[in-house]
Amino acid sequence: MITASATKVITGNHAVSYGVLLSRVQVISAYPITPQTQVVELLSEFVASGKMAARFITVESEHSAMAACIGAASVGARTFTATSSQGLALMHEMLHWASGARLPIVMANINRALAPPWSIWTDQTDSLAQRDTGWMQIYVETSQEALDSIILGFKVSERVLLPTMVVLDAFLLSHTAEPVEIYDQGRVDEFLPPFSAPYRLKPGVPQALGGLADPGVYFEFRVKLQEAMEKAREAILEEGKRFAKLFGRFYGLVQEEFMEDAEMVIVTAGAMAGTARAAVRELRNEGRKVGLVRIRVFRPFPFVELRQILGGRKKVAVLDRNLSLGHHGIFYEEVKSALYPMAARPLVVGYVLGLGGRDVRPEDIQAIVDDLEMREEAPEIVWWGVKR
Repeated sequence: MITASATKVITGNHAVSYGVLLSRVQVISAYPITPQTQVVELLSEFVASGKMAARFITVESEHSAMAACIGAASVGARTFTATSSQGLALMHEMLHWASGARLPIVMANINRALAPPWSIWTDQTDSLAQRDTGWMQIYVETSQEALDSIILGFKVSERVLLPTMVVLDAFLLSHTAEPVEIYDQGRVDEFLPPFSAPYRLKPGVPQALGGLADPGVYFEFRVKLQEAMEKAREAILEEGKRFAKLFGRFYGLVQEEFMEDAEMVIVTAGAMAGTARAAVRELRNEGRKVGLVRIRVFRPFPFVELRQILGGRKKVAVLDRNLSLGHHGIFYEEVKSALYPMAARPLVVGYVLGLGGRDVRPEDIQAIVDDLEMREEAPEIVWWGVKR
């Protein structure tokens, strides 16, 4: 038990582990996969040493890991797992079961490019490929935010009865060490009390979970899932404010910076936001009216916030470290969709860059702003940094 707040220099992966410890998770089930393995390695040490009163279930695959989490959450246990890339893809079937059963599981996904060709470096396509599974998705920028988002993830999930995926970039965040505040357990307990599941399996109480639904009722189950996602928007903001009162850090759906007079805006997510911030700060020093928006929560998508923030701007560049093959970068698709109803929407251009962990530097983003400034229409895709 952590009895006093302390600042430790730890990796993003270990920040996730400490977030799980502080959340008093009762069941952990996971299968190791680079670059996620450090998360569950440390958790296994916490459990083995008695530091954490939890059951650690070892399994033969990521599909089995999520199946075990579903079983544990079905009896009301606070449950966690972690994975990456192909492991997340193998879980795909079970992700639908978790959300459809309204189980508040929290999972950390360490973004890693999908094979083939084989890669262990960062790329957001693995998590974004799960966007229709009914999981809330949070894309974090720092190790501190990773720890905080695990705690917040459980709080919101248990309020709206939907699972949460906390997403962080491979190596850029997962294996990079930085100072992280580890809160005292008492304050976390005040924010995140024990969970009492309103619906769960109980010995001696016959009931059906996940049974057959005929066409006369199935539709309504999906409507209820959508309504829960819509309620989650408000829950994320309300719990973010409560978290800020206790811990001094507010997390909402989006983060905006340098936007007071911005005519051109960079929109991105994850660790790339830090690189973009450095680039925008330098452009601001040159007198250029450039702003930055980081999408923190991808599901539920922040339609209202983006319309409010981007309305009246001239041009928007969406930076995607991902790709929907046959379409566009995925954040670009979503931003365009959000802005479509606006009568005077800005020109939105999508840039795909950094796939498979290729470096994205501040000078790359400064050059993208130069490119955006010259454009009068949006091509289907702008590839940035491709070797021809």
